[in-house]
Amino acid sequence: MSTEDERVHAFIDGALNPAERQAYEAFLRDNPQEAERANHYARQRVRLREAYDPVLSEPLPARMFLRRPAWVDFARAATLVAVGIAIGLAIPAFRPGTPIVALTTAPLPERAARAHLTFASEVRHPVEVDVKEQEHLVRWLSKRLGTELKVPVLGPEGFELLGGRLLPGPEGPVAQFMYQDSGGKRLTLYVNARAKAEGPTAFRFAKEGNVSVFYWIDGQWGYALSGDIDRPALSRVANLVYRQLNP
Repeated sequence: MSTEDERVHAFIDGALNPAERQAYEAFLRDNPQEAERANHYARQRVRLREAYDPVLSEPLPARMFLRRPAWVDFARAATLVAVGIAIGLAIPAFRPGTPIVALTTAPLPERAARAHLTFASEVRHPVEVDVKEQEHLVRWLSKRLGTELKVPVLGPEGFELLGGRLLPGPEGPVAQFMYQDSGGKRLTLYVNARAKAEGPTAFRFAKEGNVSVFYWIDGQWGYALSGDIDRPALSRVANLVYRQLNP
């Protein structure tokens, strides 16, 4: 793998430090072909995870526990190793030392951080529907999620709405709203129906790689605010979001 390939995958994975990330974003702005390549890899990563992650949580078939000739076990083991290597090369790790977790079983902050890493790095297509069509965006996502969504205003903390998109989630559709400040820093608000395994949750903080996440459960809905900013700043924004969603 070339140095340039390593750098674009590190960028998509959120593995670059802030200075490296800013330099690479500037490079992408000046090189549209490389920007499109980065966007292609990001989209490919999402499709591969959606296609293959659920397999990891499937139960082992009962026939695997039956007695069989030894050569069958060796053949299947070799096949699994080959498939594992192929998928490992195609899908960059979410962060060093972290096993891949199926989309349907990953906890709320990890799902939100994955979505943030995937789309916050997009140069040309960070959102599916931009802020110019905010009314349509809110109606569309509200209909898909089956609830009346509110879009918090984060201007007091220096972030303006870019738009949003629809994502898959463990209990149905997920809404993601993206914000950006004057320096290009992006935050994403992830909203989904509470997963069955998630009980009542007060404000909590998680760190997924370089992404900080404040998350909470409110009634039947889970919320997660993600961004590559320091914890105190993200806490202020999260409190602003909570106050607007619960006037």
